[in-house]
Amino acid sequence: MNVLLDNLSLYGEGLLGTVELTVYASLLALGLGFLMAAFRVAPVGSLRAFGTAWVTVLRNTPLTLLFFAVVLGLPRFGLVLPFKLFAILALGCYTSAFICEAVRSGINTVPVGQGEAARSLGMTFPQTLGDIVLPQAFRSVIPPIGSTLIALAKNSAIAGAFSVFELLGVYKPLNEMGYSIIWTFVWIAVGYLLVTLTISAIFNVLEKRFGVAR
Repeated sequence: MNVLLDNLSLYGEGLLGTVELTVYASLLALGLGFLMAAFRVAPVGSLRAFGTAWVTVLRNTPLTLLFFAVVLGLPRFGLVLPFKLFAILALGCYTSAFICEAVRSGINTVPVGQGEAARSLGMTFPQTLGDIVLPQAFRSVIPPIGSTLIALAKNSAIAGAFSVFELLGVYKPLNEMGYSIIWTFVWIAVGYLLVTLTISAIFNVLEKRFGVAR
């Protein structure tokens, strides 16, 4: 217990870093994920091709490799950002591919006739998607989106290897100070557990309120 109590501020700083990465990357992933899902079902071929390429490349690229590509590659094109923003960009883009596929599976559960009815009333594709299809699709994909964001929270640990101080990075200074590595990691695990349980609780509430009754 002394490992935690003696270094409470350090653990708090690491936990805050993980929470910030998770929140901002989740917002980016949700925004891009819904956008790419819309692209994948769009009537425009070029948009469908772009959405398919986005999902295919990111889902089949190791996250660590994507971190290297963002952190080392983007500055070569003149885009220089703080490492935390690079981490959010890598995490958000990577996770958006999985969000996209979850949302697209939800879109496929909406009867085709509803979209056809909306178009027969003169609604455009964005109106049909935004007002008719996506609200229904979201209700059926709340659980998989929640699971994906929990995975994002755990994946944020990779950012520690790229000069971003987050929860896993707490072990480095504590190890140098001679604290037990076992208990150091026990409290790190507890911190990740708090983050993931919070996400799970939020999505359980959303599922009870908006989810499809089984």
